[in-house]
Amino acid sequence: MPDHRILKIELDEATILWRNADIEQERRIAIFDLIEDNTFKPLRTVEKGADGPYHLHLSVRDGRLVLVIADEADAELETLVLGLARFRRPIRDYFAICDSYYQAIRKATPQEIETIDMARRGVHNNAAELLLERLEGKVETDFATARRLFTLICVLHIKN
Repeated sequence: MPDHRILKIELDEATILWRNADIEQERRIAIFDLIEDNTFKPLRTVEKGADGPYHLHLSVRDGRLVLVIADEADAELETLVLGLARFRRPIRDYFAICDSYYQAIRKATPQEIETIDMARRGVHNNAAELLLERLEGKVETDFATARRLFTLICVLHIKN
């Protein structure tokens, strides 16, 4: 029976130059939640007879997101490369709002924190929709999986 989901996910540690405790926590939560519940069906791989679950390795090379999809034995099945130009602004906006959020949780009122968190979720949701669009025809996935993948894409973009 097909099991179209991500069983294991890895980020290219060489791509990640720096992260603080808040970002590290976001990364851990995104990976944990992603492994616990996700939908991931790489269409070309499935057409070739693979039925999951999958291992996924994410990296950024030459301004492109590289998704290496492998089977449970880590044998590569397919590599997807997505241009990241359309993600530059959502990533920048997400970093800015996350920075405001992390500062707010240390000193702001609950109402201020909630307002910033709502804005953060809005940016995150819009970016997840964009990721769903970019994966269309390549990978069938759900909104929750796209949100978590966007979080991990952001982690790959941390520079200082």
